[in-house]
Amino acid sequence: MLGTAPPGVAMAKAKAPLRLGPAVEVVVIVTGALLTAAAIFSLFLLAIGHSPVRFFELVYIGGFGSSFSFQNTLRRAAPLILTGLAFAIPARIGLTMIGAEGALVIGALAAAALAVPIVTQGWPVALTLTAMALAAVFAGGLWTGFAGWLRHSRGVNETISTLLLAYIATAVLFFFVEGPLRDPGSANRPSTMPIGRDYMIGTLPGTNVHWGLVAGILCCIVLWLVMSRTTFGFAVRLSGGNPRAALAQGLPVGKLVVLCAAIAGGLAGLAGFFEVAAVHGQANAALVAGYGFTGILVAFLARQNPLAIIPVAILFGALAASGGLIQRRMGLPDASVLVLQGTIFVTLLAAETLYGRFKIFRPRGDER
Repeated sequence: MLGTAPPGVAMAKAKAPLRLGPAVEVVVIVTGALLTAAAIFSLFLLAIGHSPVRFFELVYIGGFGSSFSFQNTLRRAAPLILTGLAFAIPARIGLTMIGAEGALVIGALAAAALAVPIVTQGWPVALTLTAMALAAVFAGGLWTGFAGWLRHSRGVNETISTLLLAYIATAVLFFFVEGPLRDPGSANRPSTMPIGRDYMIGTLPGTNVHWGLVAGILCCIVLWLVMSRTTFGFAVRLSGGNPRAALAQGLPVGKLVVLCAAIAGGLAGLAGFFEVAAVHGQANAALVAGYGFTGILVAFLARQNPLAIIPVAILFGALAASGGLIQRRMGLPDASVLVLQGTIFVTLLAAETLYGRFKIFRPRGDER
């Protein structure tokens, strides 16, 4: 009969295994890792005599339970978006750069140092903020780009170099805020001269969220387009997947490595600019808040996808925002949130070994 498949073909189709695809694999494995982390942390809470249900209830209330809580979450998510990108972009070319914290600190210090003479001379606000942002991006890009150059030209492991540079950046910050750039009026907390309320970046209309959130979201969209829709992004992915094949095709792998590292540093430096110009108003020890290291976890959970970084950063912003409420209501220290973050990181690392192991997620025809 016309249009009817032969019995053998029909039987083969009926026996064909269900394939869900790699996108579903990511969702399933990441969700499983998060649930595992929650279960492990719940056991930890039970062991010290606290209710896991109450803890996660307070996380929700502190992060999303009210307009004030949600705005606090978004404020904390803004730097995490940029530092998450700072890990994700080099990861596309095979680099594991964990020094976003250092680039953020150096960028913030550069912005604050430049602001002191500019504000004194009475430059226009828009011009001052633009100059501060450019200084932060340039300083952060140069700082992390140096680690990329060390990897390309000297074969220095970028994970070690960026971690060491992060410690050096913190020491440089403390040297300047406690020495040459110290404001004489900052007795209790050594800081640079404040840039002044008139030079601070405002908030989004009707909210307490600064414009760094918008900048981070725009960077995610632009970099997603660049990485997925341009020849540059294709060259980066090819170089990260198979450097020898990329070299054989004539791609400048070394330059791409340095450029991706510099982009990462520039993004982290931009986060430092917003911390100075929108949050603190000056450079001091409060800049070393761990945003760069939390950004690594954000990028891991988002699988280095710039668009996925946005909701993941909001999730971790909620965790950070709920720390104070947990401390007041349950008597747990703020560090309990860090314990949860560390548990998530460990489970995600363990979950990396599961990719490609389940036939149901493999493409049709791949029976390995």
